[in-house]
Amino acid sequence: MRAYAEINDFEEQITNHHGVLLKFWLQISKEEQLKRFEERQEISFKRFKITEEDWRNREKWDAYQSAVCDMVDRTSSDNAPWTLVEANDKNYARIKILRTLCEQLEAAL
Repeated sequence: MRAYAEINDFEEQITNHHGVLLKFWLQISKEEQLKRFEERQEISFKRFKITEEDWRNREKWDAYQSAVCDMVDRTSSDNAPWTLVEANDKNYARIKILRTLCEQLEAAL
């Protein structure tokens, strides 16, 4: 709980000094994560992206999802809201992020 308060205080300081702060959470499904993990293991130039720790952490999917919900709930504010990005489709995710960046930077200018 202390960490959440510190994060919110820090982000408030940034925005109070006219900094532009954007936060993105890219969410993929458990099935999509498995597909990407398996692809990384099969393609030689992507193998470095996957480790045993990734597979171990995948077993804690539900706990991570709960932690993400807490983090977003406790650290999203008027000054620094989270943008949740549906990221199963990489092209869609990239475009959503770029549009959000452009809109927010234009609004701040």
